[in-house]
Parts: sequence; structure tokens; C-alpha cells
Amino acid sequence: MDSKDVDMMDSDAPVTSSPSDTTELSSVSDQIEVARRLLTVARQLIDQGKPSQALQAGGEAAAFQALTRAKELYRNKIHETTAADELASLFAECAIAEASPEPSTSNNTISHPFPSFESDTSGTSILAETGRKQIVLDAFSDGSSFVCLQCGGLVSNDRRDEHYAFWCGRS
Repeated sequence: MDSKDVDMMDSDAPVTSSPSDTTELSSVSDQIEVARRLLTVARQLIDQGKPSQALQAGGEAAAFQALTRAKELYRNKIHETTAADELASLFAECAIAEASPEPSTSNNTISHPFPSFESDTSGTSILAETGRKQIVLDAFSDGSSFVCLQCGGLVSNDRRDEHYAFWCGRS
């Protein structure tokens, strides 16, 4: 900070922020300007040998405003993450449904090849509870795994024979 800047400031100016500074700011440029003013006042107080007052330059209103903004950003981030997870899960279900053959009908009943995905839509499956439905999409899309048409499980291609022999009982 130049000594000219310090000389230009009124040393008798109040340290607390004005009511107009405490109102919610609508633009980023206004927020940057307020931060610059607070830093200028704090630097001036440090130069005057008043470091404890420099820590209080913004006052409680500035601290409250900063905490409120941080809380809003945190909540928006969580909301965006949840929405992205739900969208990824929906894409996973669509990709698996498109890749599977049409379900066969016998005795006028329709069998669903993916019973676990029915429970996913209600949110009671393990993947839904833990928020990891994206795993199904990733494993299925890279070709390393397949969805068993009998049990609806996600199985590694390397374990296909063992799965049919010991899990599903398919010969």
C-alpha cells in the first residue's frame, strides 16, 4: 500500500461500516469494492499501531454477511450435487433399459428383467440409499460388466460363468 493512499484517508474516519455497507450486495463488483474498503481501513489501523482494531474493521455485520454468503454457497453446492447424482442415476437406468432385450411374456404375465431397478425408483435399493447408482452405468458402459437378466445383478464379465453356475442356477 502506498503512503499516498494512507495520507489520503481521513485518520478520524469511523472504523465501523455504514448501514449501506451492511445491506446485501447484488453484484460481485460491489462485494469486491467493500472488501477493498475494509482492507484499506484495516491496513491504516495497522500502520497506526492498532492491530486489534484492524481485526474489527469490518464489524459484526461484515462477518455475518460473509458467513451468510458462505452458507448459501454451501447449500447450493449440496443441492447441485444431489441433482447431478439423480440425473446420473436416471441416465444409468435408461442406458441399461436400452441395452437389454425386450422382456419375454409367458402365461400373460410380464417379467421384469431388472427387479433391482424397480426398487431403485422408490429409493429402497442399496445403490439408491448410498447414492452410488452411477457405478452401474460406469461398469455397464465400459463393457467390463453386464446386467444379469435373471437376477438383475451387475456382474463382471470375468465372473459370468460362475455367476450363472452358482448364483442364478442357469446351466
